[in-house]
Amino acid sequence: MSEHDPYLWLEDISGEAALAWVAERNAETAETLAADAGFAPLKARVREVLDASDRIPYTARRGAFLYNFWRDAEHVRGVWRRTTLEQYRKDAPEWEVLLDVDALAAAEDEKWVWDGARVRRPAHDRALVRLSRDGGDAVVVREFDLTTREFVEGGFEVPEAKTRIGWIDDDTVFVGTDTGPGSLTESGYPRTVRRWRRGTPVEEAELVYEAADTDVSAWGYRDDTPGFERDFVGRSLDFFRSETYLLEPDGATVRVDVPDDALVDVHRGHLLVTLKSAWLGQPTGSLLAFGFDAFLAGDRTPEVLFTPDARTALAGHSWTRHHLILETMRDVSTHIEVLTPGRDGAGWTRTPLVGVPPLSAVAVVGTDPDVSDEYFLDVSGFLQPSSLHRGHIGGDTEVLKQAPDRFDTAGLSVEQHFATSADGTRVPYFVIGPDHAVTGPGPALLYGYGGFEVSLTPFYGAVTGRAWLEGGGTYVIANIRGGGEYGPDWHQAALGADRPRAFEDFAAVARDLVARGITTPDRLGASGGSNGGLLMGAMLTRYPELFGAIVAQVPLLDMTRFHKLLAGASWIAEYGDPDDADDLVHLREVSPYHRLAADRTYPPVLLMTSTRDDRVHPGHARKTAARLRELGHPVLFHENTGGGHAGAGDNEQAAHNSALVHTFLRRHLT
Repeated sequence: MSEHDPYLWLEDISGEAALAWVAERNAETAETLAADAGFAPLKARVREVLDASDRIPYTARRGAFLYNFWRDAEHVRGVWRRTTLEQYRKDAPEWEVLLDVDALAAAEDEKWVWDGARVRRPAHDRALVRLSRDGGDAVVVREFDLTTREFVEGGFEVPEAKTRIGWIDDDTVFVGTDTGPGSLTESGYPRTVRRWRRGTPVEEAELVYEAADTDVSAWGYRDDTPGFERDFVGRSLDFFRSETYLLEPDGATVRVDVPDDALVDVHRGHLLVTLKSAWLGQPTGSLLAFGFDAFLAGDRTPEVLFTPDARTALAGHSWTRHHLILETMRDVSTHIEVLTPGRDGAGWTRTPLVGVPPLSAVAVVGTDPDVSDEYFLDVSGFLQPSSLHRGHIGGDTEVLKQAPDRFDTAGLSVEQHFATSADGTRVPYFVIGPDHAVTGPGPALLYGYGGFEVSLTPFYGAVTGRAWLEGGGTYVIANIRGGGEYGPDWHQAALGADRPRAFEDFAAVARDLVARGITTPDRLGASGGSNGGLLMGAMLTRYPELFGAIVAQVPLLDMTRFHKLLAGASWIAEYGDPDDADDLVHLREVSPYHRLAADRTYPPVLLMTSTRDDRVHPGHARKTAARLRELGHPVLFHENTGGGHAGAGDNEQAAHNSALVHTFLRRHLT
């Protein structure tokens, strides 16, 4: 298309003309999909999964209590609640409800969506509760009393903004928020960090740190570990680079002098550094340990806790009181070890974490690093419902909760294959479905993301199981470049002008599925959201012959204007800068919105977004749908009025969206 964009008016999020256009498209989609005979029963089946009372209520330990946020059919917007470990072990624990979001929404006539809470330590008596209007990233913050279960009159309260806030002590917090001109970066996040005392205006709070307008954000936090109390501030220069400083009592800052693309973790006397580039003779993807005080004094002799190889990458780590739980991936399969520092912080030892079942997807979902060596593990698989395990390092383990089967797995299996991309790179992917040697090619859905070093690991997808697998479909997950499955190098291989490597990987998996007899192009669908929505736009415009239908949710599609829309400026490090003439060349080339043409044949496409998405602008999906309509190509569009970047603010919306997607796929692929 030309430089002139005839659909800029659709970027007016709440403009009368734009919303009228959205209403027309929504009506068309409802008439086509929601009126389908299979839609209502499918939606009901999905909603049953989302509302099930026997789901595992995952918790976070705060002192003596385990905290949980819960939604079901009775609690549409959810309740924040807590219980004891003794009660949690029971099939039907007694929960103390702290905050009923449905009741609050009704009382205040606001579509509140829960966005978490910061509980004050060590007393665990107050919380800074975050509430979003209809699911956006911007939140209001209110202080909440956990004893009286009421908001604190005259307590800390921050109007709607993309606020960062955390406790310093009983009467002081670090806060970064919108306090007027100059307080936000070009990306829309806090530019300043203030030390705010109770009972004073936030605008008058002491300024302790500030970032540049062109940085993504500034932040500050108190490390309140007993005996190691200290303050940190820092700035995110872009999505992947940052600087961390120790904030001295006199206001001076001391740089934790690691490479700006490294990740920093300070725990008690330890400093952990995760490398995104080579440093101190250690390769990209390594995990290094130092004594924190010795490092600030100039010591640069690391303990090397992990070194990657061609098939193995660091997946994460979690502290307990005396140990470090290390998660690694080998060909996207998780392995867990326990690392223990010596008395002086040197001479770390390692052992496997006992009680971890083989051939399972395992994730650490909770520890209590200040108090004990307790840990919680979630164990699952593509066809294996989650079980929640609790243990103490060096002690016994127990299964606390076991989720039931949510879909029929008879005749289904899981396989991992490797496709060969255009440049010869081996790309892993998982196939969940029937034995195609018996059934022959059938409908398949290929999912991918490929960005921001996000790894797609095995999980139990109950909604996908009911909505797709039970009907004879095959589900495929592609671990393409741009993700983190093989560490930082795997991610960086698809940055900026190299973004097409991710597209080529996904296309290679699609071709490999056909070559293996798993599916055929007319029966192969593709789906992705956010950055994965960009991937779907690339499939539509670059490889339309490979697919029978495409679904893009909350997608990024106009790569020449993404930096001007909402949080888009924060992603320049991933994609490039459209205001840079050199970057603009490749951004126009990868921009799906600009690659649409009248003389191409495209598969049917469903574009989904949210009016309240304040991260990826709904204009991306709106404009692309309008352009496809103008060119005479098949497209359906659905915009949920709420839900934020998740696309749904409650289980009803989530079930509706899922039913739209799978009804669309069934109509075109089965």
